[in-house]
Parts: sequence; C-alpha cells; structure tokens
Amino acid sequence: MSPTLQNIMSSLQRSGTFINSLIAALTIGGQQLFSSFTFRCPCQVGKNFYYGSAFLVIPALILLIAGYALRSQMWTITGEYCCSCAPPHRRITPLERKLACLRFFSITGRAVVAPLTWLAVTLLTGTYYECAASEFVTVDNYPVFDNVSASKREEILAEFPCFGSAPSDLIPVRDEIVLLHRYQSQMLGWILITLATIAILVSYCLARCCSPLTSLQDYYWNNHLQNERQLFEEAAEQHSRLLIMQRIKKLFGFIPGSKDVKHIRIPSCQDWREISAPSLLCMGDYLQGHYSFLGDRVDEDNEEDKSRGIELKP
Repeated sequence: MSPTLQNIMSSLQRSGTFINSLIAALTIGGQQLFSSFTFRCPCQVGKNFYYGSAFLVIPALILLIAGYALRSQMWTITGEYCCSCAPPHRRITPLERKLACLRFFSITGRAVVAPLTWLAVTLLTGTYYECAASEFVTVDNYPVFDNVSASKREEILAEFPCFGSAPSDLIPVRDEIVLLHRYQSQMLGWILITLATIAILVSYCLARCCSPLTSLQDYYWNNHLQNERQLFEEAAEQHSRLLIMQRIKKLFGFIPGSKDVKHIRIPSCQDWREISAPSLLCMGDYLQGHYSFLGDRVDEDNEEDKSRGIELKP
C-alpha cells in the first residue's frame, strides 16, 4: 500500500464523521435485510403489538450495548476510573476525571449512532409500527363496523397487516388505517431525528464549553491518546513475546524455531500443575509485578533444573 493511500486511510479512520456515516450506512443495510428475511407479522390478537415492538426496540438496545462494548476506551475508563473492587494504585486528579467524562460522552455519541439509525429507519419505513399498532385503531366512525362485536373488531384489525385480498367493503378502511399508521410512524421518525440532532448539537456545545482544554489542546490530546494506544500495543506485543520466549526456554530448555537444540528440560509434575496458574499485574505494594501465565516456578532457574537437562548429541 502506497504512503499516500495509507495517509488517506489513516485520516478516514480518525474522522468521526466518516466512521459515523459508515456505521449508519451499515445499520440501514442491515435493517433492510433483516426486515426482508425475518419479519413476518403474526396478524393475531395479542401478538402483533409484542412482535412489532420487539423488532423495533430490541435490535436498537443490542446495537447500543454493542456500541459500548466494542469500544476499547470504554473498558479503559471503567477499569481506571469506575471500578472500585481493585486497590487504588494512584490518586486521580479532578482534571483526569473531567477528561474521562469527556471521553465517556464521546463514546456515547458514537455508540448511539447505530440504535438511533435503526429506530429512525424502521419508523420511516413503518412496517414494524403498522404491525404493532394494528390492534389499537378506533374504527367507530366506519359504518361497516357498526354491527361487529368488539372481539371481532380486534380480530379484523389484527389481520389488516396481512390482508392480501380483503373483502370489498373493508378495502377502503384498511387503506385508510394503513395510511394513518404510516403517517404516525413517519412523524415519530422525523421527531426522533430532530430531537437526536438537537441533542447532539447541544451536547457538543456543552462539551466544548465545559472542557478544561482549548481547541488546540483537545486536538493534541486526542492524537496523543491514539498514538499512545497504538505504540503501547506494538511495544506490549513485542515485549510479551520476548518475555514468554524466555519463560518457555526455562520451562522446556529451548524456544520454538531453534535449529541447534542441544539441551532440553523435562518439566516436573509441579510445573505442569502451575503452568496455567496466572500471576499477573502489579498488585499491592510489590515493587515489581509478575506477568507469567507459566507459573512462578518457571522463574526458578536453579541447579536442580539444570540437573534435569538432557543433552542431545547429533
């Protein structure tokens, strides 16, 4: 990949507008496929409302939860500023708490893009709303329902979303009710879009006004966080590989890929019992933490371990 193309891709990845637009486009496509292949209104009394409401609300909740869960920054904030089960490692300053709140609002703004898009598209389409609201229409002003009992009315109204060939006297009523539901659903969709737009604008302005950083400092801070995360992941991967290779060499006597293997070590039963016992992170007042999943016993490079080595002669 050319440097110019890499710079373009990097700029697009850092652009919040591009990422939000991509999420919205994927949500719209997924909603259309989801509606085409899975949604079938039951057209039965007592089931239409729950079925249509479930397709309208539950996917939005799942997308919201996924929007939070898939953000690595969310888990960073939770672990550093919200979790109280671990012993405190350092004092968190008020400035750090304000910056963490700003990061949380930024994550929330990105996380609500997909559920709001889902709700807006489904309401503008009107299919789910039509199914859910089919039983709750007032038809007293239609003479065709004058001699029909209340239970029979509910059955007829519940079947309207599935009517392929309705009786001739019910076709005008069905068409009017369908138009009424589409009108209500689309109005709710536009109201949701308007309120979401206003909320995003107000929250963005409040975040700028309440931020302890200037615009240039905020730009630098965001770039600093991205570069810090990227460089840390690269260094952590390399460091962990080198450290694990040392531990494996102490456990087995060689490392994978070694061509000249002259000494191997046979781990003891105690080594195998402790090989999966983690000893992680800097906890308490220890000056140096242990980061090995191979057990602390592996670090004991004593004479007894050397006596168990086997020399392989070519």
